[in-house]
Amino acid sequence: MRGGPAHRAYSVVVFVLLASLDNVAIGLVPPLYGSIGSDLGVGEGHIALATTVMFLLSAVAAVGWAYAGDRTDRKPVLIAGTVIWVAGTAWSGLAGGYPSFLLAQILAAIGLGGVASVSFAVVSDLISPRRRGLAMSFWGLSQGVGTLAGTMTGGLLGAGDWRRPFLVVAVAGVVATVAYLFTYDVPRGDSQPELRGVAYDERIHRDALPTILARRTNVWLILQGLTAQAAFGSLVWLPVLFRARAEDQGYSTATAVVVGSVFATLFQLGGALSILGGLVGDRLQRRTPRGRALVAAVGILAAVPFYVVLYFVPFRIDVPDGGSTGAVIRAVLADVVTEPSVGLSLAIAVLALALTSANSPNWFALIADVNPPEHRGTVYSLGNLVNGVGRAGGNALVGVAFRGLSGAFPPPLNYAVGLAAFQFFFIPTGIMYWLAGRTVARDMADTHAALATYADHEQATATRAPRP
Repeated sequence: MRGGPAHRAYSVVVFVLLASLDNVAIGLVPPLYGSIGSDLGVGEGHIALATTVMFLLSAVAAVGWAYAGDRTDRKPVLIAGTVIWVAGTAWSGLAGGYPSFLLAQILAAIGLGGVASVSFAVVSDLISPRRRGLAMSFWGLSQGVGTLAGTMTGGLLGAGDWRRPFLVVAVAGVVATVAYLFTYDVPRGDSQPELRGVAYDERIHRDALPTILARRTNVWLILQGLTAQAAFGSLVWLPVLFRARAEDQGYSTATAVVVGSVFATLFQLGGALSILGGLVGDRLQRRTPRGRALVAAVGILAAVPFYVVLYFVPFRIDVPDGGSTGAVIRAVLADVVTEPSVGLSLAIAVLALALTSANSPNWFALIADVNPPEHRGTVYSLGNLVNGVGRAGGNALVGVAFRGLSGAFPPPLNYAVGLAAFQFFFIPTGIMYWLAGRTVARDMADTHAALATYADHEQATATRAPRP
């Protein structure tokens, strides 16, 4: 039934899959820096540059896509963005040289910018404020799972042929686009209690930016991404760290690439616990308007020491050098149980990721809490733009740090020192969430009051309207 519970559930599932797939596309390249560079005749730095450009351009494009989504019908905007990133991903797998590969990544980035920002606004209209943190944890988790799947897909499918994963993901994107055609076209403000029974027809206007920034909570939610994503952006080098550790123990490059991808994937499983962060945020939010902001602040700050320890815990792996991909994966999984140092590293990583994952669902929910429906996509995209700058900066600068540290610390120690240093960017992030907690009550009250006034006006107008 159109717009019924089953149709809504189907729509949420499709949006989650779309959010996951676009992050799969983003995560494909880092495990394959060396393989792509060797085949295209350039160094790893050139391929890392393509990733940096992709992060930045995707974030810039998202602002335009989000404004279009807040201004017009969102469904065609999402379809257009998906088609563009699928085309760019397929072209990346067919590129015959570095310029072609770079242009393909640019095209994919333009399309990717449209998916997350517009689908965020749609999902926020599907879920009631009471369960917003939990729902957003699933939506955010899908992006984290997508990044992990991209790392795994790139490392495993691309171990023998780096082009294969790009083509596989492009085909999956085509399937997801067809599935999206049948989703529910959600009305704006559909989940807001104040707008129940009211047709909400507000759209964003060109002069909306001062209004958005006048909500002080928005300022802190947007700015926190600069430092948070500098730290998160450095984590795309995790496969490189673990690959270097494997090579340092004498394993061949092909085996080391698989080992690095599997360990990086395992070590990020703590992101799945973002569901707990969303649940805790929802529960605390019912007690105090500061609830979500406090959960995010505590989680981010508490994770820093665990990240720093993680990169220096020594561990030794025992895998069949030159063995099949399946044999190497099985050996790595066995090491988690049989090798105490590997098990300890995994436990620390899961705890660190679990704490930082409280950031994601509460950030999404806070944006929806303090902004009216017609502003949410644009505010998300502004935050995503700052996130992209921070993530690209973290990704690029940590590479420079690795090279600078290599003179004093041979690989893989230079990677460990560089990654540990970048985790301290989480400290100002936690402080900004605390500051957001000081203004969120006022901004939420103002937004709810404005929506209630709109509903009262529409109902009064309908009552006064002359009957035919």
